[in-house]
Amino acid sequence: MDDANTAAVRHYTIACSCCGREYYDDGLILDCTAGHGPALLRTRYADSGFHPLTDRPGIFRYQRWLPVTGTQPDCGRTVVYRSSGLARLLRLPNLWIAFNGFWPERGATLQTATFKELEACTVLGRTPGSGVILTVASSGNTGAAFAWACSQRQLSCLIIIPENGLRRFKFRDSLHPCVNLVVVEDGDYPDAMQIASAVCRLPAFLPEGGVKNVGRRDGLATVLLSAFDEMRRLPDYYFQAVGSGTGAIAVLEAAKRVRDSTGEPAGSRPELPKLMLCQNLPFTPIFDAWRLGEREPTGSAEGFRHAVRQVYADELTNWLPPYATRGGVYDSLQESRGDVLVASSAAARQAAGTFLEVEGIDIEPAAGVAVACLQDAVARRRLNREATILLNITGGGRGRLAKDYCLVQAEPKLRLSRRLCEEDAVHQVAALCGAS
Repeated sequence: MDDANTAAVRHYTIACSCCGREYYDDGLILDCTAGHGPALLRTRYADSGFHPLTDRPGIFRYQRWLPVTGTQPDCGRTVVYRSSGLARLLRLPNLWIAFNGFWPERGATLQTATFKELEACTVLGRTPGSGVILTVASSGNTGAAFAWACSQRQLSCLIIIPENGLRRFKFRDSLHPCVNLVVVEDGDYPDAMQIASAVCRLPAFLPEGGVKNVGRRDGLATVLLSAFDEMRRLPDYYFQAVGSGTGAIAVLEAAKRVRDSTGEPAGSRPELPKLMLCQNLPFTPIFDAWRLGEREPTGSAEGFRHAVRQVYADELTNWLPPYATRGGVYDSLQESRGDVLVASSAAARQAAGTFLEVEGIDIEPAAGVAVACLQDAVARRRLNREATILLNITGGGRGRLAKDYCLVQAEPKLRLSRRLCEEDAVHQVAALCGAS
């Protein structure tokens, strides 16, 4: 056991997926200190059984498998139900919906209408103390979730997003001044990531960490925990639209934890769900790498930028996904015997309309991509119709939220150009946050 992080001994430790080195969590660690290639850290919980806490709110029902201390009363969770309308249309008798968003009749109360709130709550529950500025780069939805969560808790944060993500920053109330929102006017998600990384070299800024943060992944893993709680079994197939693939990685990690909690001999344990990851044509770096058998997605930044302008679900346009990282997307696909599927923008739009018609709620473009890919998989007979399928609606009810409340559009405190030199960008951001 490494003694470098013994400040906070909790109900879990953290271990490297590559070398197995184990750490006590100080709430900040993102990387293994051993000298090997990139590898994700994973949580190891003292309680190896699946024991939901029925008296806890939202995702804190699963607090025994969350790297947090305390609870936060305003955190929702995934609502899982057996589909009737879409299941009937596709003739899938065992289709289940994991709905993440705002749908009061179903008990879905996520205030920014996507499953990114699950990771925001958990990351904030893991991050110790104050005095630093939590820094998040996002294509839009993650940033909105962190902005709202930090605003409600009055925690200083820096959110950097591309211009096209700003439309997702509509909330039931104005953001607290502690939220510093920066827009890259002519940039895309990787540009926001680059600026955030540069800013975090200054001591006042704390990188949220993205996929490397065990809080983010274990928060997203509650999608699978909610499903198992309701279904009482693991699904055979798991469908989700992906940009980075963090949510899918998290679901597989949770499935392994649930499988191992049964106490059954290795040969008798349930199989892991097959990850069916979905991307929006023509932006398909994960699909292309998987089909070609490559360990790294390939393509030029300009080629990706061109593709970004053509997609329906621009929240999926991350061209730097954790694909080859140990424990990342490639390993998760291999271990689950999964696959990567694609849908055109036209098919995704139509699928979103179909979902609204047959299930009764509006869904986000990314969720439309997942529905379209499921429809295509059924049409191509790529799965057994009798199989148990879990479809992750990663965002929905934004239209419903706008009907129920007069939403306030957040405005950025600073606008930058991706062509601005890094030193000037960092200086402007630091000055904005009072950290220059």
